[in-house]
Amino acid sequence: MAPLPLSRRSFLAAAGGLLVTAACGSNGSKSVSAGVRPNGLDAGTVTIDPYVSSAPERFAFAISDDRRRFASGPPARIALEPPGGSMGPPLPTVLHAEGLPERRGIYVIDVPFPTAGVWTAAVQVAGHPDAPLSFEVAAQPAVPAAGAPAPRAASPTAADTLGVDPICTRDPACPLHTVSLDKVLGAGKPVAVMFATPARCQSRYCGPVLDQLLSVRDAYEGRVVMVHVEIYKDSTSQDLVPTVTAWNLPGEPWLFGVDGTGKIIERLDGAMGTDEVKALLDRLVA
Repeated sequence: MAPLPLSRRSFLAAAGGLLVTAACGSNGSKSVSAGVRPNGLDAGTVTIDPYVSSAPERFAFAISDDRRRFASGPPARIALEPPGGSMGPPLPTVLHAEGLPERRGIYVIDVPFPTAGVWTAAVQVAGHPDAPLSFEVAAQPAVPAAGAPAPRAASPTAADTLGVDPICTRDPACPLHTVSLDKVLGAGKPVAVMFATPARCQSRYCGPVLDQLLSVRDAYEGRVVMVHVEIYKDSTSQDLVPTVTAWNLPGEPWLFGVDGTGKIIERLDGAMGTDEVKALLDRLVA
């Protein structure tokens, strides 16, 4: 199924600093978080594409405080309740803040989702009431996941823009637009491809995560091919870059690690810390 228009593809919007989740899957489902309460915290889903799996997968969320400000920093635990089940015990999460704006770090837990449907959760931070959270787990991933072949679609380059203008909305433009994905995927060298639109990302995470990738680029020079792909074909329309359609991305940003045979090894979505980016790249060159 083709991805939804971007007005419904953004996963995390900040309206005056208030965390509002609008994570839409390709089936139109949304993450939902409760409103901010006095002395309370609001939790918003950052993960874009949770899906049924018996193996642990990355699930990320962010929090804001009762003054509508992002509020990462204190330790947080999360209790999860599957559809038709009961709430499980609170589990510790890991805060990833390196390379992200102040207080906008994300909390991550690796956990299996054995059941499709709407899951509920309670995010626990000491000194605050529990923050309720709900999100939908799909029966199958909408986006290529670990173990799947990476789509061999072309990506815009300076030599062949595929009708995309600009091919990079970062200011200044990044240097990761010299080779097309269809030329490097499966060509023997690992590839790290980031889908992000710094100028138009409604969550405002796209710029920081692209800068993270650029900050570690030199350390992997010659070992990993890095490619950046924008989301929109131009600065104003909702038309998607053909590569985004080929990968069926219902939100952004994304970072995929692909081995030399063209198989996806790992993916990070929604937002990520620099430490997570480096860990993904280290897996590619191990």
